[in-house]
Amino acid sequence: MAGVKSLAKDTAIYGLSSIVGRFLNWCLVPLYTNMFPAAQYGVVTYIYTVVAFALIILTYGMETGFFRFANHDRYDNPDEVYSTSLVSLGVTSTIFFALTLIFLHPISDALNCAGHESYIWLMALAVAVDAYTSIPFAYLRFKKRPMRFATLKLLNIGLNIGLNLFFILLCPWLWNRCPESISWFYDPGYGIGYIFLANLITSALMLVLLLPDIMSVPLVFNGRLLKDMLRYSSPFLILGIAGIMNQTVDKLLLPVLITDKAEAMTELGIYGANYKIAVVMVMFIQAFRYAYEPFIFAQNKEKGTGKLQAYSDAMKYFLIFALFIFLGVMFYLDIIKYFISPAYFSGLRVVPLIMLAELFFGIFFNLSLWYKLTDRTRWGAWFSLLGAVITVTLNIVLVPRWGYMGCAWAALACYGIMMLASYFVGRSVFPINYNIPRLLFYCAVAAVLYVAAMFADFHAEWANLIFRTVLLILYMGIVCRTEHITIKQLIHIRR
Repeated sequence: MAGVKSLAKDTAIYGLSSIVGRFLNWCLVPLYTNMFPAAQYGVVTYIYTVVAFALIILTYGMETGFFRFANHDRYDNPDEVYSTSLVSLGVTSTIFFALTLIFLHPISDALNCAGHESYIWLMALAVAVDAYTSIPFAYLRFKKRPMRFATLKLLNIGLNIGLNLFFILLCPWLWNRCPESISWFYDPGYGIGYIFLANLITSALMLVLLLPDIMSVPLVFNGRLLKDMLRYSSPFLILGIAGIMNQTVDKLLLPVLITDKAEAMTELGIYGANYKIAVVMVMFIQAFRYAYEPFIFAQNKEKGTGKLQAYSDAMKYFLIFALFIFLGVMFYLDIIKYFISPAYFSGLRVVPLIMLAELFFGIFFNLSLWYKLTDRTRWGAWFSLLGAVITVTLNIVLVPRWGYMGCAWAALACYGIMMLASYFVGRSVFPINYNIPRLLFYCAVAAVLYVAAMFADFHAEWANLIFRTVLLILYMGIVCRTEHITIKQLIHIRR
């Protein structure tokens, strides 16, 4: 239980940076949706989708590989693992940016950015820097320095938001009043390009601030160690590519599967904006992930069966809080929806499907410990490839008929099947006694409360919100009663 409490504490700290930071970043969505038409926001969504693919390729599973080998019995020098990882990512990130510059025009044409090549090289450089700094951030997690990790992440988000507000709101205001004061660096026609410029400046500052952590260990490169790490991590590259396909390929396919390109980018903008509402679930999963990977590898070094109970408890509490987040977002969607422009409200129907899909992905990630701890990482690749096939197939079938709703149903099916596949295979390889009846009970409670909230209508928004708040409190009351958690214990856990 002590291990689970430590996991909860670290998740809370990482969650501060992830949840608060992403919430602040989320607040940029109304700025974008009110300042730019849906077609232009569709371009932003499209480029960031490609960026997500590039980041997975450039990190090639080295984060998980670092944690594995930094805790490996065969290697007793975590600093050597860290330094070798830094050298490897530094070389590959530099090569990536150089190739982008060499083939800049063909890449710009392929990404529908002809005439806007600067969008591409700005984001390519930002991605290269982010890939490299992923290892110093992993090192902070390994060293159990969540406060520094959280501070840097919050600073990252704060600077990005500040630069967006500066370029998108303040500069146009200054241009209309005293253009000579900013004409030396500001171009009013650059538009969404300033989103990418803000991203690059933020990434560069993070690299500067992480220099003390990068230079804190001697520069050592162990070729044999790197081979072992790549052998272990290579399935995670496949897993990552397939996984990011599951998350983003719908945004790549949608413009291709809809004949009218203008309509396609508009639909993509609407879908991308409403997808952002589900970021609350993504934030929780990300915070949990930051704490969970170091936790499972550290627990695996312990003797006895207590670690298996810790894994089971981690799954249970993950599901409890994930369901709470799902209900909270859905119950207060009538308020949350105003974070995007009313012009995008037609896409709100995708929110419950995306929220459930992300919840399934969180459970799948929780289950993934069995193939990480047994070095059967190829299974993760197979599950993600299975999900990618399902995602691509269903998008091809459903998007021409249902538009972006087809994307949402494909995501739900993808993560649901991946989750079930990992559970049934894993229980024969690395059996963990998950309390399935208890987990299903909480799912049933959440489903009943969700249906009650959606079908009850008191013909007044304030009355509906009060009723839904009561239902949310009821859910937590049922959880506390079932788990025998008292108010005193909750206060003790918080401390």
